Amino acid sequence: MSQKIDFHVHVTPPEISNTAAAIAEREPYFGLLAASPKNKFAAAGEVIAELNRAGFDRAVIFGFAFKDLGRCRAVNDYVIAAVREFPQRFCGFAVVPPNHPDAAAEIERCHDAGLCGVGELFPAGQDIRIDDAAETTRFAGCCIERNLPVLLHANEPVGHYYPGKTDTTLRQLERFVEHHRRLKIVLAHWGGGLLFYELMKELRDTFANVYYDTAASPFLYTPGIYRTAAALGLQRKILFGSDFPLIPLSRYTAEIDAGGITEEDAALLYGGNAAALLKLRD
Repeated sequence: MSQKIDFHVHVTPPEISNTAAAIAEREPYFGLLAASPKNKFAAAGEVIAELNRAGFDRAVIFGFAFKDLGRCRAVNDYVIAAVREFPQRFCGFAVVPPNHPDAAAEIERCHDAGLCGVGELFPAGQDIRIDDAAETTRFAGCCIERNLPVLLHANEPVGHYYPGKTDTTLRQLERFVEHHRRLKIVLAHWGGGLLFYELMKELRDTFANVYYDTAASPFLYTPGIYRTAAALGLQRKILFGSDFPLIPLSRYTAEIDAGGITEEDAALLYGGNAAALLKLRD
């Protein structure tokens, strides 16, 4: 098997985790997630330790996507420093409020500093009208020009409520994809179920550059989802994502083994697809 890559890992600088309560007063979505009993914060060193425990080679890391660009810059600086300290273990993504007039400049700054993507962004939490082309075109154009994938939070429209489950609809996400077909988009959390609609020919064509990660899968789906994704012909579009520190990486292994997928598909899931998307070499 090629290198194992976790595509969805949150890192938080100590100055953010140590002042979470004060920040929550000005950032309601951050406050909602930080107040959850399941919430955890992890610094870069803790992520390295988790990768070593689980036998993973790399992680795609990112800070929290705040509404405030200044806070985004602060967590981006932390991610840049972590990637420079552990260049063989980390790939870094930048976070920005996409509708901010200086979002493109921040993306360019972070890319020039070594980051290789954007996200995880929160459409509802950052007050982004994700289906409004006028609000997303400049941001998306910057990412397309620099060939940067964008990771977006998505959640299923049915089932139980949990902190972070927003009212962003699958139709709104579909519209974002329609508006920016050249943009490489990763929809977190199995795309909130959007992957099932790739059975529709029109959606399969529109979603040619869309990927899905498995973040929080143990909380949402039975292990059969891995086999289902393969049956849909999406083997090359599924990226392993743990949502660490919310869930340890080891919790996924047994479920994937029970999911009934082939060794070849498992290799794609665990890192082959991520390496191809990010153009990484073993």
